[in-house]
Amino acid sequence: MEEIRDNLIARIAEAEREGWLGEVEGLKVSLVGAEDKLAQIDRRSQQAAISLGMPTTRRGDLE
Repeated sequence: MEEIRDNLIARIAEAEREGWLGEVEGLKVSLVGAEDKLAQIDRRSQQAAISLGMPTTRRGDLE
């Protein structure tokens, strides 16, 4: 996702140099979406892990 964001930034710069105003606007919308997705990923990675406990066997499972 970071590569996509970086590519969008480069494409925006190119479009601005070339004067492709419609392209710039579309790329900026895509960039906002990519940055939002990266923020979501970052928030999820910061959440605490949930302990599921250790699995156990029942006595009947051993026979």
